[in-house]
Order: sequence, then structure tokens, then C-alpha cells
Amino acid sequence: MLKCKTMAASMTREQMQQNINDLGPWFYEFDFGDGLKTNSAIPATVTQIFSTRLQMVNEIVDSHFGGRLTEISCIDVGCHEGFYSIAMGKKGVARITGVDVREDSLRRARFAAAAMGFPQIVFRHGNCEQLRAEDVGQHELTLFLGLLYHLENPMLCLRNVSSITQELCICETQVIDEVEGTTEWGSREWTRPYQGALALIDESGEFYNDNRETGSTPLATCPSPKALVTMLRHAGFRKVDIVTPPPGAYEQHARGKRVVCAAYKK
Repeated sequence: MLKCKTMAASMTREQMQQNINDLGPWFYEFDFGDGLKTNSAIPATVTQIFSTRLQMVNEIVDSHFGGRLTEISCIDVGCHEGFYSIAMGKKGVARITGVDVREDSLRRARFAAAAMGFPQIVFRHGNCEQLRAEDVGQHELTLFLGLLYHLENPMLCLRNVSSITQELCICETQVIDEVEGTTEWGSREWTRPYQGALALIDESGEFYNDNRETGSTPLATCPSPKALVTMLRHAGFRKVDIVTPPPGAYEQHARGKRVVCAAYKK
């Protein structure tokens, strides 16, 4: 990966703009300075999700790590174009690894990190269903943002995420309405209560039309809030907090249709 100074020295402004154009369309908005930036292909009514998510991530990270940011490593699972990896670089996190299943997203991520001067960020191809500590290492901080509700095997992925997290995982996801009740459990007389539910979402239309915002399979599994907390705890996180969104949050966060969880290993 080229460092920013090398890239800036080797490219004119016009060449940089051409690279931005060639790599588009972009999902995230990046400002490279000198009037060079990307424009998100996402509708303007939705892009506030990025700033709300980032604000909440920053507050959780600052509260937990304080002055240790320059001493920790971070892994951004489902890093997409590297927006939050780069945000952690701006905060001074010492070592950052971004992992994503789509090479076209990784090309944008590598360009953005290099153009903005973050040599401590590396990006690698990977699927969260195959994440292993022996491959990607263990990290004090794990970001798992906007990904869980696109997965066919969410519990497997959460166990993998837990195995590579030393202290804190921040999980942001769409959620379904809460479901609670009682079900028979082997006999009419034997029943068990359930808290939370998983909804199966068929993303075949988007997946087979090469929509890069889907998961790696066309079947998605979206949790309710209580299901999410239960799954994180069973994945190995000692404490799980659903974080209150800030004033002026993106409308889905404000209405509880998307949630941010801080999941702690210790």
C-alpha cells in the first residue's frame, strides 16, 4: 500500500481525480483535500447513518480506551471502503486491519487510506464465517458495523468475532421488532420461554444483481434487540450494552430500528 506522501508526490490532482472516478461509484464520502472528494451513491436522506454511527463509535471507543488508543490494535470486520478504519486511524489507533469479502470494496479502501496517509491500516480479503485468530490475530478493539443483519450464519460469525476480540467489540445492526413468548419444548406439558427472535430476509434480488451491499449469500438473518444481546453473550462477551443514540441521530437509530451494542470481553 502506498503512503499518502508517495501517492501525492506521484500523482497530479487530475490523476487523483481520475482514480476517484475510476473506482466509483462510492458508498462513503471521503474528503481528500484540495477539493478532491467522493460522492456517496446513497440517497442524501440516508447518509446521516454514517455520521450517527461514527459519533456513537467514537464515544464508546474514547470512553473505554481513553489515552491508550496509540497502544491498541483494531480490526474492522466488514470494513467495506474503509471509512471506519480510516476514522480509527484519525484517532491515532496504532494498528488497524480491515477485512471484507468484496475485492472491489477493498480496492477503494486501499486507495482511500493511502491517499489520506494511513500506512498503519492494512486491508485483506476475508469472510467473517472463516475468521480465525491465527490468521488475523487478536485485537483490543473490533468493529462489526452494518454487517450482522446481512449474514446467513450470525452466531458462527459472532463466535469468530469474539475469538479475535480482547476487550471491546462494537456491533451495529438493523433489528426487527421484539418478539417474546413461550413455546412447547418436546411436549404439550413442557414449555420454554423465549426472548428475542431472528427474521429470515431473502436478499436474492439484490444479491444476484451484484448489489455490493448484501452479504456473501442471498439469505440474511436479522435479530431483535434481545436476540442480539443474547447472542453476543453466548458468543463470549461478558457484558453487553445497547447504547443510547445521541440527540439528532439518524432516524432509524432514534426509533430503535438500528442499534449499536458495546460488547465487552473483560
